Amino acid sequence: MLNKLSLVLFFIVFTTVSLEAQMPAQTADILIKNAKILDGTGNSWFYGDIAVSGGKILQIGKLSGWTAKKVIDATGLVAAPGFIDVHTHIEGDEVKNPEATNFIYDGVTTVITGNCGSSDANIGRYLRKIDSLQTSVNVAALVGHNDVRKKVMGRASRNPTETEMQAMETIVDKAMRDGAVGMSTGLIYIPGTYSTTEEIVRLAKVAAKYNGVYASHMRDEGDSVVAAIEEALYIGSTANLPVQISHFKVSGQQNWGRSAQTLPLILNARKNGLDVTIDQYPYTASSTSLSTLMPDWVLADGQDSIVARLANPAIRKEVANYMLARLAKRKLKHFSYPVVAYFAKDTTLNGKSIEEVNIFLGKKHTAKQEAETIIQMMEKGGASMVFHGMSELDIKAIMRYPFNMFASDASIRVYNEGNPHPRGYGTNARVLKKYVREENVIGLEEAVRRMTSLPAQKFGFTNRGLLRQNFAADIVLFNEADVGDRAEYKNPHQYAVGFNYVIVNGVVTIDSGVHTGARAGVAIRK
Repeated sequence: MLNKLSLVLFFIVFTTVSLEAQMPAQTADILIKNAKILDGTGNSWFYGDIAVSGGKILQIGKLSGWTAKKVIDATGLVAAPGFIDVHTHIEGDEVKNPEATNFIYDGVTTVITGNCGSSDANIGRYLRKIDSLQTSVNVAALVGHNDVRKKVMGRASRNPTETEMQAMETIVDKAMRDGAVGMSTGLIYIPGTYSTTEEIVRLAKVAAKYNGVYASHMRDEGDSVVAAIEEALYIGSTANLPVQISHFKVSGQQNWGRSAQTLPLILNARKNGLDVTIDQYPYTASSTSLSTLMPDWVLADGQDSIVARLANPAIRKEVANYMLARLAKRKLKHFSYPVVAYFAKDTTLNGKSIEEVNIFLGKKHTAKQEAETIIQMMEKGGASMVFHGMSELDIKAIMRYPFNMFASDASIRVYNEGNPHPRGYGTNARVLKKYVREENVIGLEEAVRRMTSLPAQKFGFTNRGLLRQNFAADIVLFNEADVGDRAEYKNPHQYAVGFNYVIVNGVVTIDSGVHTGARAGVAIRK
């Protein structure tokens, strides 16, 4: 009986081995071996292999008998879906640097642009440009309310006529049909700041017809942040579309700790059935235009009008007093918190605070004279700035909220140009280093989920954001012990480290830590 059983077992094993020997080897373009796989769901990691071919993921698991044109030994590396940056401003800079090196070195394979109300009003034309240019990252776009309004009304500080309102609705409708993923607003910027809530609701309703998202840089992120959040939630609820609140924060030293007040507004809205999510950058400084220091009414109708108004001594004094009052509210004696990122008229001022600029120019070391320096810079066209004014405790509190994504709020950087915010080089790497590895604010699986499947779900990317069979092969391989940001406020032009491989649509774009020059990104249409 034992001999017969042994013969049967031998026959089964022999037959199995013989059949395997006869099976043809399966082939792939890329075979990733021995990776620690985080699939983007937030579930625990597992060890396995990934086969990629034709720009897609063929199979995931313990893959034996496979051959490939390129085999990557990922021993000691984490494999994750390519990161999706939901808040960028790349318009114009994609031509200067189509390799998008600052994003690629930070693990980003897809960006969403057109935020803060600023976009090409003709989204179809813009996405065709992306297709023609061929960037290293995939690009999706929101249609920006500010540029839609400018196209119809210029920078006028008034309500639209019904004819103008319908013209704006037509532009948004076409943008959505051409592939926009939603509509954005920048309600602290001209001319968005001049618009009423009901104007935004009407345009958001157009985006809602195409299952678009409403992404908003709210009217205020400081003293009136609660009212601004409530307006964004009202717009989403009334127009019946998902809401994405951009770079969620509380600004100004006088507002530190108010995340305990603002986060419950989001939680309660979700409990009441509104699909609202947020994003943040992991830094205590923001970056925007110098013009945001000035009253809105001064900025209407373009640069010539701004210069003409500021030439009036009474208006000039009123503007200075407005800025000094805001400074006093921050409990600061000098304009030390706004730092020049790029001033086209005099690049020697880049990297200096307004207080330092004032001293550098040989002026009196007073807040009043600093306000005058700001006015003079605005007369010369303004500047892009970095504003220091958030609390690390608020950053961490907001980061712990589970429906919060990470976003750079940056453009494609041209290396060594200006003194930009370091978030353009190191947002994801900073999260993985500082807030995951060093401070344990959130776990690795959760961080990757926030960078991948959560933004993909929010913006309707049905074949990205997860490591899944037949999904687009956007994949990052990084060393969790080494990954980190290097960009600093004083020295921002430093690429992130630790991303050994980045694959975009099945094409290796970072190979052993070096950009290959590949430009396999595509325009993503809704």
